[in-house]
Amino acid sequence: MPIPGLIDPVPVPRPAFESDDGRVDLVGLPRDQIRDALVEAGLDLRQAKLRAKQIWHQIYNRGATEFDAMSDIAKPQRAWLSERFKVGRPDIVVQQVSTDGTRKWLLKTDDGHDFEMVFIPDADRGTLCVSSQVGCTLNCRFCHTGTMRLVRNLRPNEIVGQVMLARDALGEWPSQPEGRMLSNIVMMGMGEPLYNFDNVRDALKIVMDGDGLGLSRRRITLSTSGVVPMMAKAGEEIGVNLAVSLHAVTKEVRDEIVPLNRKYGIEELLQACADYPGANNARRITFEYVMLKDKNDSDEDARELVRLIRKYKLPAKVNLIPFNPWPGALYECSSDERVQRFSDIVYEGGISAPIRRPRGRDIMAACGQLKSAAEKKSRAELDRIAEEKQAALA
Repeated sequence: MPIPGLIDPVPVPRPAFESDDGRVDLVGLPRDQIRDALVEAGLDLRQAKLRAKQIWHQIYNRGATEFDAMSDIAKPQRAWLSERFKVGRPDIVVQQVSTDGTRKWLLKTDDGHDFEMVFIPDADRGTLCVSSQVGCTLNCRFCHTGTMRLVRNLRPNEIVGQVMLARDALGEWPSQPEGRMLSNIVMMGMGEPLYNFDNVRDALKIVMDGDGLGLSRRRITLSTSGVVPMMAKAGEEIGVNLAVSLHAVTKEVRDEIVPLNRKYGIEELLQACADYPGANNARRITFEYVMLKDKNDSDEDARELVRLIRKYKLPAKVNLIPFNPWPGALYECSSDERVQRFSDIVYEGGISAPIRRPRGRDIMAACGQLKSAAEKKSRAELDRIAEEKQAALA
């Protein structure tokens, strides 16, 4: 049966991901690129515009994963679409559930690379921790992910696909703005988001689209280790909340535990925070600060943190993170008493400093623990990877 509106295919350039079977994944493409892909496949422009609108609604509001489920599209056209396109999800390798309800997924890309995402449920919200890269180009010494080599950036379909997959698992289709379990997103999974800027930006635009997944930019936080040249651009082009992995207040210590500090120092980083578009008392910058025993947890460190935030007049809060151990880690967690004392000093300085309760430690899903289960290396191998990354930063 002929397909209404079908014409000879017209080549239209498009940044789409093609699967091994030759089908184009429509997840992660904005509306105009879905339309262009349909035109390239052979639909006339009028038909392509209509179908793109219908497909968009089915993908992001109904959660459809197959064209056969798209009842507002005629059956012959559904078959035609199925031959040429797909509505993809990352493959699930392993799913684990912590005793505290935290969920972790080990996922696999179409080309066989592993990465992870985590969902953290709370009484008043549910937060999805989304990865932006397979591996990481940085070498934060307290972070398990930092011991991995960077394999590649995740594409928009793979970033958006994590959100889609989580909503599948939580049964949150059709999409509704109220009463969602998945209410917040943090770009705090594997990788440095600002080293995959274009793909992260394009994916988050779909997540924030009112006719798409519909999450407010105020409920999305992007975390960076301090890629200073990209921070203002992130504020201008994405506009979500900013979190900065600070973790130390002196050059000596931060150079050791966050080697990117050798390229973009603390003063330069804090000035970039002060210049971040949209930062104000209602949208404070969050400083992440992992508590490492006898390394960055003294009273003097706490007072210096207060001084620096005041110096740059930053609308800020500090998340104190008890260090989450992992095999081969070089550090220990500060004692509960030391973490509380640090928090008290920062609070006395007029800055909010809540202590983050560790979640998902029993399944290696806590902050700093994410790492593909496929990667198990000796301490010597970890040190060699660290030396290579540090040389690249020099």
